[in-house]
Amino acid sequence: MKMTKLATIGALAISLAGLSACNNMMPAKSAAMKTPMIKPAMANMNVVQVAQSNADFSILVEAVQAAGLAGALSNPDTNFTILAPTNAAFAQALAETGMTKAQLFANKPLLTKILSYHVINGSAPVYKKDVMPGNVTMLSNDTLMITPQGTLMDENGRTANILKTDIMATNGVVHVIDKVLLPK
Repeated sequence: MKMTKLATIGALAISLAGLSACNNMMPAKSAAMKTPMIKPAMANMNVVQVAQSNADFSILVEAVQAAGLAGALSNPDTNFTILAPTNAAFAQALAETGMTKAQLFANKPLLTKILSYHVINGSAPVYKKDVMPGNVTMLSNDTLMITPQGTLMDENGRTANILKTDIMATNGVVHVIDKVLLPK
C-alpha cells in the first residue's frame, strides 16, 4: 500500500513536471484562455508547494491531499513531471462525468488512478524542449499521446491544451493543462 501511494504521488508529480516540459509545444492561445499566474520564487518550492502557491490549483491540491499523495510528491529525492489541471479543468471533468467533487475524492482508487495519469513515468523531469510527438507512459502505467500539434490526448480520445510549461520546482517540473486527463 505504501508503494502504491508513493507511486501515485510520483505519478502526479511527474505529471506536473511533464506539463512544464510541454511549454514549447504550446498552441497559440485564444483571448479566452487564462494562464495561471506563476511566481518566480517557485523554483525554491517542491511540486506540491508550487501547486499550493497558486489558487488556480486549489482543487488539484485538495485531490492530492485526499489521495494521501502530498508527502510522496514533496520528496526532495525524486524528480517529477506533473501535468497540472486547473480548477476550471476539474470543474469541466466533474460536469462531464456527472460526479461531484466529494464523490471523486471519496473513491480513493479512482482518484489515485486519475492523479497518477497526470505524472510522466521516469526518473528525470521532462521539459518542453524534450517533448516529442508520440506515446508517453504515465505513472499509472496508462498511455498518453502527445499529438504533432502539441496537444495531449488521453486514452478516451479527449484532448488537453498545454497552457504553461517548465514551471521549475526543487523536485521536478510542472506543466499547466486545461483538461483533466482520464485513463480508460
